Amino acid sequence: MPELAQHLEHTVLKPDTTIGDVGKVCDEAMRHGFAAVCIPPLYIRDARSMLGDRSKVRLATVVGFPMGYSSISSKSDEIKRAMDDGATDIDAVLNISAVKSGLWNHVSRDLDALTLATQSRGGTLKLILECGLLSGDELVRVIGIAREAGLPWLKTGTGFHGHNATPEMVKNLVRLSGGHFRIKAAGGIRTAEQAQALISAGAHSIGTSSGMEMLNLK
Repeated sequence: MPELAQHLEHTVLKPDTTIGDVGKVCDEAMRHGFAAVCIPPLYIRDARSMLGDRSKVRLATVVGFPMGYSSISSKSDEIKRAMDDGATDIDAVLNISAVKSGLWNHVSRDLDALTLATQSRGGTLKLILECGLLSGDELVRVIGIAREAGLPWLKTGTGFHGHNATPEMVKNLVRLSGGHFRIKAAGGIRTAEQAQALISAGAHSIGTSSGMEMLNLK
C-alpha cells in the first residue's frame, strides 16, 4: 500500500528508545516510502546522518513532550537545537495547564514563540493539542490563537495520555478550524483500517509506531 505509506510518520518515542531503534525506523522509512520519521531529540543528528541530505523522508522530533508545560524559552531553545541538528518538522505540545487555568495571554505568547522559532529556520510546526483533555470551548479558543500565530498543522495528541485518535476527533478539528490547518492524527493507530478511516475523516498525516504492520511488512 504505497499510497498509505506516503501518509505515515514512522514513530519511535518510547522512553527507552535506543540508537538502534532509530536506525531501524530510518532504514524502514527510506525502503518503504514513509513520509517521515519521528524520533526523540537526542538522536536528531544521528538520524540526519542515517537519512542523508538527499532523502525525501522528513525528520520530525518532539518539543515540550509529552506534558507541554515547559517554559516558553525552553521550548524555543529545544526547537532551535533540533532544527540546527537537522530536524525538518517539530511536533510541539500545547501548554495544557495554561489553557486549563485560562492563561490565554501565555498560550498566545507560547504559540507565537513556537511558530517563530520553527519558521525562522525553515521548519514545519505541528501543534499537539491533546484533544481528549480539552473541552469544546477550549479547542475553539486554542485553534483561533493557533490561526493568528500562523501555525500550519494541528495534531490530535501525544498518544501518552490515554486518548487515542478517532475519526470523530479529526472531523471535529476540521470543522472547528474551517479546513484552515493540515491535520496529523496520532495515538493508538495500529491498523491500516484505522489509518484509512482517519485519512477519510480529514487527516493528512498519521503518526504511528505500527507502520510496518499496517503495510504487512513484518
